Amino acid sequence: MDVKAKIKETLVSLLKVKPEELKDAVSLQDSIGVDSTEMVETVIALEKAFGTKLSAKEINKFCSIDDIAQNIQAKLK
Repeated sequence: MDVKAKIKETLVSLLKVKPEELKDAVSLQDSIGVDSTEMVETVIALEKAFGTKLSAKEINKFCSIDDIAQNIQAKLK
């Protein structure tokens, strides 16, 4: 499974959204209304899913699935 697919799978499970609602380049806040609490929960779930640690500074950069994927892929290298 590629990184974006795993991110989407995690978001669908955590946020109870339909996969088609998750567009790669659209802001999570704008497209599905993720608030700050949900974003923290999302980061924790992604840390567990990928076995990596994300800093608070990085959390603020997460706007879209593309942004999240780039950040995680960089950490996995």
